[in-house]
Amino acid sequence: MGNSKMNARERIDYLFDDHSFVEVGGYVSARNTDYNLGAKKVEGDGVITGYGVINDRMVYIYSQDASALGGSVGEMHAKKIASLYDLAMKTGAPIIGMLDCAGLRLQEATDALHAFGTIFNKQAQASGMIPQISAVFGMCGGGSAVMSAMSDFTLMEKENGSLFINSPNALAGNEESRQNTAGAQFQSEQAGNVDFVCETEEALLDQLRILVDVLPSDYEAEDVYFDNDDDLNRVIPELNDAAYDAAYILKSISDNNMYIETKAAYAKEMVTAFIRLNGETVGAVANQPVDGESVLTRNGLEKAERFIKFCDAFSIPLLTVTNVTGLRANAHEERKQALALAKFTTTLAQVSVPRINLIAGEAYGTAAEVMNSKAIGADFVLAWPQASVGMMDAEQAVRIMYAEEINTDKNKTALIAEKTAEYAEGQSSALAAAKRGYIDDIIEPDATRKRLIAAYEMLYGKKVTPVTKKHTAV
Repeated sequence: MGNSKMNARERIDYLFDDHSFVEVGGYVSARNTDYNLGAKKVEGDGVITGYGVINDRMVYIYSQDASALGGSVGEMHAKKIASLYDLAMKTGAPIIGMLDCAGLRLQEATDALHAFGTIFNKQAQASGMIPQISAVFGMCGGGSAVMSAMSDFTLMEKENGSLFINSPNALAGNEESRQNTAGAQFQSEQAGNVDFVCETEEALLDQLRILVDVLPSDYEAEDVYFDNDDDLNRVIPELNDAAYDAAYILKSISDNNMYIETKAAYAKEMVTAFIRLNGETVGAVANQPVDGESVLTRNGLEKAERFIKFCDAFSIPLLTVTNVTGLRANAHEERKQALALAKFTTTLAQVSVPRINLIAGEAYGTAAEVMNSKAIGADFVLAWPQASVGMMDAEQAVRIMYAEEINTDKNKTALIAEKTAEYAEGQSSALAAAKRGYIDDIIEPDATRKRLIAAYEMLYGKKVTPVTKKHTAV
């Protein structure tokens, strides 16, 4: 079909295993209102709902039909979606929403608005219970954009997808530049509302199948284990000499290099991705240098926090890969940086799933401490031999500690080099941190895969008794 636009039913047929889709509520149509739609009524009321199979796993789906009343959301349209959520939660299966909608149906006014609100309520109830995925094929504005944001993952077709709360033309100050704030580029790179941008509808549906395949069916499911034919003890000599790159490391250690990065275009300094280790889905959060610096940012912390919440809710083990020198320092970051750090740290400190930290580079200051350190509650911490752990870079520390001596010494360079080497060995080396119990083991990079698999095997039976309270207030 190339880059042609499919209709609502064609998308379902393409996505599901052959002949597996069963429609529910196909005869539902709009009720009479003061503004009677009369002959405009259609069966299904502009949305196809039902269930089917993706790679032999049951999935629920609703697909908005833009050809029927513009795909507008009326009372019965919304009630069909809400009822589908009830079924999905009862049976413990993921739900996918294919969004292609002109907005609320004005003829039905408050009836449509109230019914629309029930969808939000069902999504809130389902959060952390079943995976929710949104796929934006066309218009997705106003309340529909909230539906997308309440999902766990959002995919968007690049050419025809349009995602917004307020349309670009309605934004104050957007008259001259006409920045397309509803487009895939803005929503994925600047807003961080889209996890995957796909060139065609076919590519989006293919990505949906891949994503569903790595996720559990519900919060109690144990169907995220897969047959694995990759050697558990596979050595990766390329890691010994490779420059640090989070994606390369994660791909290299994963079963058959399986790697699915979420929000790849947003906050690139923090990588969030799914990998597999010995057939088990693992959620990975990793620092990534951008423009020569590897730091924590507000956007990166918020991106990682939501990913961590999802993994913990669905019992997906966590892996953090630490290589961070500090926090980004500018006025924009300073406004909300402390709050972003507080939320990220609170979330990570309270997860109950097995979590391992791999220190693969520098680990300095508060930034390193919140990246799943022993103090924050990591179950197991591994480090590569070249890792550095401490308050700051060794030379920076020396220049502060020995400032007076350096200023009076005739051979400042030699003194700085000598003191830096002493400090690095005694205070900020991986070995020094291991001697103090902050690192469990120092491993060669090429052994990373087999050591992580062994550690997760050891943590398989981890049990955490939650503190009795409603929830955190951070």
